[in-house]
Amino acid sequence: MDILGISCFYHDSAACLVRDGEILAAAQEERFTRKKHDPAFPENAVAYCLEAAGTVASRLDAVAYYDKPFLTFERLLLSYLQTAPRGLRSWLEAMPVWLGKKLHLPKVLKKETGYDGDILFTEHHEAHAASAFYPSPFDEAAILTIDGVGEWATASYGTGKGNGLRLMAELRFPDSLGLLYSAFTYFTGFRVNSGEYKLMGLAPYGEPVYRDLILKHLVDLKPDGSLRLNQKYFDYISGQVMTNSRFAALFGGPARAPETPISQREMDIAASIQSVTEEAVLNMARHVHRETGQKNLCLAGGVALNCVANGRVLREGPFENIWIQPAAGDAGGALGAALAAWHRYFDKPRAASDGEDRQKGSYLGPSYDNAAIRDYLALNKYPFHTLDSESRARTIAQEIAQGKIVGHLAGRMEFGPRALGARSILGDPRRDETQTVMNLKIKFRESFRPFAPSVLEERAGEYFETDTPSPYMLLVAGVRPERRLPQPGPKGRPLMDRLKTRRSDIPAVTHLDYSARLQTVSRKTNPQYHAVISEFEKLTGCAVIVNTSFNVRGEPIVCTPEDAYRCFMRTDMDVLVLEDNILYKEEQKPWEEGESWREKLELD
Repeated sequence: MDILGISCFYHDSAACLVRDGEILAAAQEERFTRKKHDPAFPENAVAYCLEAAGTVASRLDAVAYYDKPFLTFERLLLSYLQTAPRGLRSWLEAMPVWLGKKLHLPKVLKKETGYDGDILFTEHHEAHAASAFYPSPFDEAAILTIDGVGEWATASYGTGKGNGLRLMAELRFPDSLGLLYSAFTYFTGFRVNSGEYKLMGLAPYGEPVYRDLILKHLVDLKPDGSLRLNQKYFDYISGQVMTNSRFAALFGGPARAPETPISQREMDIAASIQSVTEEAVLNMARHVHRETGQKNLCLAGGVALNCVANGRVLREGPFENIWIQPAAGDAGGALGAALAAWHRYFDKPRAASDGEDRQKGSYLGPSYDNAAIRDYLALNKYPFHTLDSESRARTIAQEIAQGKIVGHLAGRMEFGPRALGARSILGDPRRDETQTVMNLKIKFRESFRPFAPSVLEERAGEYFETDTPSPYMLLVAGVRPERRLPQPGPKGRPLMDRLKTRRSDIPAVTHLDYSARLQTVSRKTNPQYHAVISEFEKLTGCAVIVNTSFNVRGEPIVCTPEDAYRCFMRTDMDVLVLEDNILYKEEQKPWEEGESWREKLELD
């Protein structure tokens, strides 16, 4: 039985194909169209999923959609009536899409896919919950979902056991931890729905001096994990902007304009809202534990991408184990909808857990064989060298050890926002200059942004304060004390000075507070990537490498060899690896597009 799951028309459109309960393929539409967070119908992702499964739309048993559009329309209508006429402009902008597509989804889905059978609809947070529990390694668990808003819900909790899933309670719009965090994302000059992780990365540079102000005026955190937002300070109900003049007055001036210098105020605001968010998530987790009595917790929803909060839930929360859906945001809704259809609608059993999750490392996207890659390189006369299986890992490791920045495309593309070695840019974590070079000359992004370490799973405890695998880069752990170096006091020091201070013996992956958003790499899940890090350790004595997503600011992670070559040539990357083929920058002809490309980027 084949079930196609779809999420689209809001942001991060995606498709997923589940066959007899097994996740065969999943991908975000942005990777194919090259439009970051593309909300359009995922025609390319659907085509890929069908091709990967060796089937066609007419043979599908069901199509499942991750949201109930009439409930969402009800929220928008009532919100407009509540704030009229202020929200008239956004209402008029939204109506053509709603009247043309969103209120006619069965018809649209059938037309776009060529499928003519049953269209199933899950509720938004039901899809999140299903994406969290069903692929998890647990036979039984509590479930917590937190995001901006889906239909009316902004957070929910419940339990999963076997193929059953029961949501017990929900928090409703306009009270939303996700929208609170997005409001601060907007106010500090970053883009809502894509810049939240920048706010999280900025937080360690500040002090939580506004924490009490936030708790006094903006949000009331309840002991049971619920919260209330003071709508006098926000404007998202009317759909115009996230915050208003009262919000600005509370923080001593207007919102930071995008692309302008970041001041100490923004750093302190980031630290403050991050602190409040962590407390709120911990409150929710503790309440869910009290209500369910479960020892395992599954997380999904956009807020579950806040890996700092996740790390605190793991260390300080009442649960023994947690598992977080790698595609925790809306893209993962496609996966959740398909799994909910299989287990809940068709009442199919869930296989007993073998102690490992069913996400397959989240390597669920397209892959490209060596023959196709070599045909592409030869056709375009791009100089390259072939690597045999015995020397491949060592050759790549040698380049990294020499300080080279390496683009790495190997195997199936990752599903979700994190690069996990299949579409990654790799570097040497021991070098002081790695972070600066990769941020400014490769990624073209803010210099304060930290990079993640990929560490051999069996060696992670030697570098980081953790005994828990983190294969999806969704947990933060501290660098071990013996690896840390003392830092001058942060107060009054410029941001760039603090950035340049060496903080540990792996400085490129050590954040200002000695934390790291780590990925533990298993030999079983990704043997090729594990082999590269193993060879790097043999050469250098270090079982860690820098891993950042293979893209530049404002663009999605690369999908194809052509995407990878273009990104390689447009940046100061030194080496490109495409499966068993290696390319050196000095051997390539100059890229004809020139520097004007950087100006054309839609900066994120």
